[in-house]
Amino acid sequence: MTADTALTADDIEFLRRPLHGLLSVAAGPVPAQPRPVWFEATADGTVQLFTDPNSLKVRRLRRDPRASIVVAAPVGERERWVSVAGRVAVETGGAHDLAERLAARYWDLDDPARAADLAEILGADQVRLVLHPEDVRRFTY
Repeated sequence: MTADTALTADDIEFLRRPLHGLLSVAAGPVPAQPRPVWFEATADGTVQLFTDPNSLKVRRLRRDPRASIVVAAPVGERERWVSVAGRVAVETGGAHDLAERLAARYWDLDDPARAADLAEILGADQVRLVLHPEDVRRFTY
């Protein structure tokens, strides 16, 4: 396992695959409760996702902006994971654009049911969460 304070080009290439991440937000004395999420690794080295502005994760992030995401290679590939921890900014702009990009990456939008799911997401208020890496750990076996 190696540690760093920024994503490498190799990390970003891995994170741009349609993999699920497990997001954990700080919750004080309550143990973290990771949730599977879609995410996007950006060229500037941040990781972003979208969510409902009234979600529990947003309420917790407004109290304590620390979070982490872990992304692992799927079964059948050599073991590999990347973990990114840092502070999260809750942004009001860009969430719907991000949702459209991620839906195209994770779903077949030619499927009418998935297109309807995306329309529902786009019809709701969303915020963009931007995770700024402070501690990046990785492992490949």
